[in-house]
Amino acid sequence: MADKRAKHEHPVWLITGAAGFIGANLVRLLLERDIAHVVALDNMAYPAVPENVRALRGHPGFTLVEGDLRCSETLYSLFRSARPDAVINLAAQSHVDRSIEAADGFVETNVLGTQRLLDASRRELEQHSADRRHRFRFLQVSTDEVFGSLDDGEPPFTVGSPYRPNSPYAASKAGADHLVYAARHTHGLATLICHCTNNYGPRQHPEKLIPLAICNALAGRPIPLYGDGRQRRDWLAVEDHCEGLVAALERGVPDGASGGRYVFGSGRDRSNLEVLELLCTLLDTRRPEGAPHARLITPVSDRPGHDRRYAVDPTATSHELEWRPTTVFSEGLARTVDWYLDNPGWIEAALDGERSNWISRHYAEFDMAGRERVKS
Repeated sequence: MADKRAKHEHPVWLITGAAGFIGANLVRLLLERDIAHVVALDNMAYPAVPENVRALRGHPGFTLVEGDLRCSETLYSLFRSARPDAVINLAAQSHVDRSIEAADGFVETNVLGTQRLLDASRRELEQHSADRRHRFRFLQVSTDEVFGSLDDGEPPFTVGSPYRPNSPYAASKAGADHLVYAARHTHGLATLICHCTNNYGPRQHPEKLIPLAICNALAGRPIPLYGDGRQRRDWLAVEDHCEGLVAALERGVPDGASGGRYVFGSGRDRSNLEVLELLCTLLDTRRPEGAPHARLITPVSDRPGHDRRYAVDPTATSHELEWRPTTVFSEGLARTVDWYLDNPGWIEAALDGERSNWISRHYAEFDMAGRERVKS
């Protein structure tokens, strides 16, 4: 792959996990605004959806590299040819249910993969000037789940909240964050860490709550709801999150007031039951032949170690990065529902054999246990 600076005046941003949900939406934002030349790295295995980037092939500002984040030689070769000005690490396995079932892949991708990416970044920068090393940024995209669970009425998380991960997924992301933090203090790598609340929007993995509910409702299948459905989450439109990531790269300061850490959220949390009821109401108006879709909401046994509440206070981040979420949840959810209704081909491609089989098996087991519990 030729050096992108020979063809492009824009900075080169390397995005790992670009075929995933957040990655694909971030790539589109960057290309639409002509902000950077995007070099995308993805191994196209779970949880990537190849359809997310297929239409971007051939775009002059986009280069797709299929490769594994855990392979050092792949990374070294990519860094030598692309010479990125920034790295945005979005490559991760992120489905908590899968991490409970088998955590090894989460540790390998989220922890080992992050360390390999840090090593490649340092090795490449050693070959360049102090000015370029100063301008380079490594942005680790983390989650609010590393902070654990909040009780009702407890203040939201901030960048100063202690790490208390409760799931294998959250623990793997916490481990990756610590490695990024250590790379800054030990090796002087200019790093940033962003923690975001639950995202929603187009192109999200069909195993996650909102797209799973939409797909199941359209097929007339039960919509699983863990426990009593009162678990609370702060939902942020993926577009607002992507705006925040761009703001962090453009205005974030590794040694600034926040220590180079930022939290993104809407500032309001909702119960899972509230989210599903609103989603079903939206579907009722768009697919009245299946109404009322809320009849499909089916209580199932709660997930082991299920965190009760996530919420963040983005005030400091908003001030430092000049960032604000702009999407009203009801409007963003309506646009999300419309996107899935308008893109049945994407759903079919995303629900390949392995994903479809896993969903059927996983929720069938929980559904059986849940029905027994509810009846008793």
